[in-house]
Amino acid sequence: MAAARNPSLTAPPTVERDGFNLISREPIDWDIDCSNSFKFQDINYLKSTKDQAARIAFDRPEILNAFRPRTIREIQLALEDAEEDVNIQVIILTSNTLPHQYTPAFCAGGDQNVRERKGGGYLDETEKQPKLRVLDLQIQMRRCPKPIVCVVRGYAVGGGHILHMVSDLTLASDNAIFGQTGPRMGSFDAGYGSVHATNLMGQKRARELWFLCRFYSAQQAANMGMVNAVYADAELDGRTAQWVRRMTMNSPTALACCKAALNAAQDGAAGISQMGGALTHLFYQTAEAQEGRQAFLEKRAPNFTQSRL
Repeated sequence: MAAARNPSLTAPPTVERDGFNLISREPIDWDIDCSNSFKFQDINYLKSTKDQAARIAFDRPEILNAFRPRTIREIQLALEDAEEDVNIQVIILTSNTLPHQYTPAFCAGGDQNVRERKGGGYLDETEKQPKLRVLDLQIQMRRCPKPIVCVVRGYAVGGGHILHMVSDLTLASDNAIFGQTGPRMGSFDAGYGSVHATNLMGQKRARELWFLCRFYSAQQAANMGMVNAVYADAELDGRTAQWVRRMTMNSPTALACCKAALNAAQDGAAGISQMGGALTHLFYQTAEAQEGRQAFLEKRAPNFTQSRL
């Protein structure tokens, strides 16, 4: 930030004063591979010591990175670990692609091979009964206090499209394709998939998304409010690194409180409770709150007049 400051008292206003253009676009060095320690089969989980970021990636490119219950369980475990790691400030949700072998995809939604015909959900060896476990992941992503950046190459459709919408930010390759497939396959998402879509793009566009099940280019998705930025595929990793580094320069507590506040209205009482928890965490660090605790331990009346905000 200091490098962006101009000492001139008459310098004209410019957006470059925010210093964003000075941040390195060198791709992130993922120096810690956590996948083996967790024995993941369906995802890849990496961390960067230098950039304080975690990378959770779908790793089923042979079926467009469609998810089964095991996949969702593994993402949940990785997300929980990244949230608890004090050295991680930003979490990337993305996919591994093999473009020379398979069509690129972020995620094509639920794996229809394990969708139960009459059970009302998806079932593999990790579940006792059919369940829509991805709904739990959506809530976990919303409640995670750290920014989640979805990086999309190829198809982000069906349940994969909803995961990108639930993420805090979406950066897309110019080869990315977005859209819904649910009603064409006897499915839908009446939760975040519908409500948050409306919040992002408005009623008319959200109804178009669900009623027509059309696919949209990355630029069309950006114009509709679904995507933050579109970059050439060769530049995407470097640009993602730039966005991540800017966020790690900012106050993590401020970002957590912003995320809770931005979610609060849409998430109802649960969202307000999360925002309240973030504020309580800050309040507990004040002299006023500490006076209340100390007075209780010392069995005396608190003197808040000398310590109040």
